[in-house]
Amino acid sequence: MYGYGYYPMYYDWTYILVLIGAVLSMIASANVNRAFNKYAHVHSRIGITGAKAAELILEKNGIRNVSIQGIRGNLTDNYMPSRKLLNLSDATRDSDSIAAIGVAAHECGHAIQDADGYAPLILTHTINPICAVASRVAIPLIFFGLIISLTPLINLGIIAFTIAISIQILTLPVEFNASRRALATLREYNILTEEELAGVRAVLIAAALTYVAAAASSLLQLLRLVLISRSRDDRN
Repeated sequence: MYGYGYYPMYYDWTYILVLIGAVLSMIASANVNRAFNKYAHVHSRIGITGAKAAELILEKNGIRNVSIQGIRGNLTDNYMPSRKLLNLSDATRDSDSIAAIGVAAHECGHAIQDADGYAPLILTHTINPICAVASRVAIPLIFFGLIISLTPLINLGIIAFTIAISIQILTLPVEFNASRRALATLREYNILTEEELAGVRAVLIAAALTYVAAAASSLLQLLRLVLISRSRDDRN
């Protein structure tokens, strides 16, 4: 995009940072799909679906204000605190595999966090609208700042990008905590055996690593933007 020193612009070495981030994300995505597909073919001893497991977990934790509904897609499961809504994808909702039960339990972990007033969850959903706005304006600010050679505008764009990706960093403890709650709940209520929990743990760790890879990719992009800005200042 922008050249450095005497090199033509297509020799911009900072593209390597973008490539590294993309590779990390692809590896993480392939890993979670592989883990889920492996344990999606292992039927649970208890023989209940992901939806039934979610109902059981919510009931055992005294959570009666959360609705469960289906959502299209593969591994698109999520929990919406603002609507008290737990969305389960087809592969999770209707399957009795340990992978499905594990994913459903993970989303229930978020519902339990919500019920407990877990601070990191509240924080991420509070700042989410701010991060969304920052995400939309960051690149245009940097782009136009580079075009008109206005350093303050470039710096403002970098600040906006930093705010935008902050939610990815803050999401990490939320996701890891939800997985810990899921495993503890499945064990406490004897929903899965220890052997089955080992498979669930493999799926949840792989899923968590996708968030780690996304955060790392965004940080590498931020580093690239900072390097571009500094290189421009050095030339001026």
